[in-house]
Amino acid sequence: MTRGRSGLAAAAVAVVALALLAGCAGAGAEPTTSTTKAKDRPARGLDAARGFRSPRDYHPTSVPVRLRIPRIGVSSRLQRLGQEPDKTVEVPTDWDVAGWYAPGTRPGDPGSAVMLGHVDSRSGPAVFFRLRELRRGDQIEVIRADRSRARFAVERIDQYDKQRFPTDDVYYPTLTPTLRLVTCGGEFDPASGHYRANVIVFATLRR
Repeated sequence: MTRGRSGLAAAAVAVVALALLAGCAGAGAEPTTSTTKAKDRPARGLDAARGFRSPRDYHPTSVPVRLRIPRIGVSSRLQRLGQEPDKTVEVPTDWDVAGWYAPGTRPGDPGSAVMLGHVDSRSGPAVFFRLRELRRGDQIEVIRADRSRARFAVERIDQYDKQRFPTDDVYYPTLTPTLRLVTCGGEFDPASGHYRANVIVFATLRR
């Protein structure tokens, strides 16, 4: 198979700095002189920014640890995948375990979360053997380390020749939370020992 946040905070800092500066020069205010004590001078923008603390608490999305696809009987723990030395995506080391591309999006966050799994092995079917049986609307559930769940619905399933792998469609950032499941498919090439195509499931987060 192919191995392949914050503008609001910056704006808030600017607003705080401007508000502090504007509030120091009302009607009839005495102009600042060189004898004014430093502590009585208006705070500069940088100083105001340093003192800014957002009232919001940010809690990052927990990492995925398990994948469930009821329609095709998949219930697998998730192996964390990275990149090979040649920059291609690692593949799971266990035929019966799916993997999550950890440098990418976490399932449930805006963007494309990508998971990979083998279709078969020399001894029989592997974790994503029945992936091509999925249909539009089928449910996919991701369980996270904090026990929260992200539920996705299948939009479509496509097959692509490995020489024309849709990298942008699979890995390119999206504004909505999406999930891509990737495995091998098509004809098997005995010479290379690999399948000639990839089967890809495209799914979106259920609201």
